[in-house]
Amino acid sequence: MSPKAFYRYNNVTERYERVYASRRQRWGIYLRRFGISTAIALAVLTVLYIFTELPRERELRRTNERLKAQIDVLNRRADEAVAVMEDIAERDNNFYRVMMQADPLTPARRYAGLERQRSMDRLDSLGDEALVGVVETKLDRVDRMIASQIESFDFLARQAGDQKNRIAHIPAIQPVPERFLRTMASGYGVRRDPIYGTMKFHEGMDFSAPPGTPVYATADGRVASAKWQGLYGNMIEINHGYNYTTRYAHLSRIAVHAGENVHRGDLIGYVGNTGKSTGPHLHYEVRYRGAAQNPVNYYYYDLTPEQYDEIVRMAENAGHVMD
Repeated sequence: MSPKAFYRYNNVTERYERVYASRRQRWGIYLRRFGISTAIALAVLTVLYIFTELPRERELRRTNERLKAQIDVLNRRADEAVAVMEDIAERDNNFYRVMMQADPLTPARRYAGLERQRSMDRLDSLGDEALVGVVETKLDRVDRMIASQIESFDFLARQAGDQKNRIAHIPAIQPVPERFLRTMASGYGVRRDPIYGTMKFHEGMDFSAPPGTPVYATADGRVASAKWQGLYGNMIEINHGYNYTTRYAHLSRIAVHAGENVHRGDLIGYVGNTGKSTGPHLHYEVRYRGAAQNPVNYYYYDLTPEQYDEIVRMAENAGHVMD
């Protein structure tokens, strides 16, 4: 390798003089050039890597986006399924089991170790494994809820099969047919007295209907009394057995007598405005072991689910009583 020549200006002679680089200097020059070239190449490759997407990477990115979208859809469907099952569980405890006089299922029995806390994590803030874990947890919860609900319905079916006679004696319909109702005047609970203006506990439901509207027995039983009962006006009380009684107050006319056996759906009287009443209506009570119950829990024979939900809504929103 021939020595690389360099020139340096001499201030004394005022001429450029040829200077030969040493071997060490030449290697230093080569290494510097190699380093600069390598740095430039790495910079170019880095820019290409960051801003240029390879076909394989592009396809993987699109596949990942599709999978995340599918998991999002599954998560939403799992939430909807959980909400439906929770609604069924609530109706099971507060409606079907009340009807059958069965103890409600506790959360520990119904969910069998699954946490009921609904996950509030945002899907886009989770990794792939966490996303799948969230959905799997919700689906496991739905599976367990379905299994426990099936067990509950099987239990209620056995109860129904063994106690058909008792079912016939449990109040199960509205005393006033839906087609005759003007509105739900008041539901069960604390309400304002229409005459005295004070707050009191309303032990039944008031059905506003035209005078003379027929009133029907809500279950099989024996008429315990059918007469004037002070503030209740003309009132019928039916003993249904199995610790159940019902009361029908403010009647304009009574169509049965004490000691008479009646069946569910029999005509027993007519809507009126007798006793302590501010307008024609029927005051209806359901009592179990002498304690007033919410009658809305005993309308499972003659109402569709939609009608039942509407009755519940009206009963909760009615803020006054008519007696």
